[in-house]
Amino acid sequence: MAVKQISVFIENKAGSLAKLTEVLSANNINMRALSVAESEDFGIIRLIVDNVYDTVTVLKDEGYVSSVKDVLAVALTDEPGSLSKVLAVLGENNINIDYMYAFTANKPGTANMIVRVEDNKKAGDVLKANGISEIGEEDLTKM
Repeated sequence: MAVKQISVFIENKAGSLAKLTEVLSANNINMRALSVAESEDFGIIRLIVDNVYDTVTVLKDEGYVSSVKDVLAVALTDEPGSLSKVLAVLGENNINIDYMYAFTANKPGTANMIVRVEDNKKAGDVLKANGISEIGEEDLTKM
C-alpha cells in the first residue's frame, strides 16, 4: 500500500522554499510530511500532502517542475528501537532504502516514516509479515 510523494525542484536561493509554501498555503494544500535535500544550485522538496491531484495542478500552474512517486508510509511505536527493527527487517530481506524521512501526526505513542525503496510491494509484504504497519492515503488524509 504505497502513498504518493511529490518531488518539487526549486532553485537553491533564499526565499525559494518560502515561496513554495506560500503557494501551497494560498491553495489550501496541507502538507503531511516534508523533506528538503539540496545541492549547490537546486533543491528537491519531497512532500506528502492531503490532495495530490490539486497539488500537482497548482504546482504546474505556478511553473514548478515536479514528479510523483510511490513511497511507503510506515507507522512505528514511539519508543527506542522501533526504527532499528524496521531497518533490520528490510536489510535481512535484501531491501535497500534509497531515502527516508520522518513526520508526525496527532496520535500519541506513534512515530511515522516515509521510506523510498525499489519495490514497494515486496517491502510492504515483508513489513506486514513482521507486524509493522503501513499508513495508506486515506490515513494520511485524516491526519
